[in-house]
Amino acid sequence: MTRHSDENTDSPSDNGAERPGAGEENLSDLPVRMNLEQIIDMTGQLEHLNELIILHLEKAGGFTCTESYFITVQPVLDQLEGEIRFRYRSGMSAQQITLIVQDWIDQQIAVAKKSL
Repeated sequence: MTRHSDENTDSPSDNGAERPGAGEENLSDLPVRMNLEQIIDMTGQLEHLNELIILHLEKAGGFTCTESYFITVQPVLDQLEGEIRFRYRSGMSAQQITLIVQDWIDQQIAVAKKSL
């Protein structure tokens, strides 16, 4: 009789590495382990976010130096990060996270366009 590795469940070294899908990205940990830049890259929303940033810069009258740029942009990025952390639930797919980012940016663009 052949002994299968999954029969020995007492082994502390059995971390499931032989199971199908082992080693794939665990989406339930994504926002915890990733920074905002990585999440934006993963979701493909950089151009969309840039549209919002440009609207905020126009509203602020442009920028004259790096410091004024970050004074305008950082609060937007902080709000987006807060929204992701607020709405994220363990086990969400990358597509669901993309929708969180996309929806928030769309809402913020609509607000920014109204105030121009």
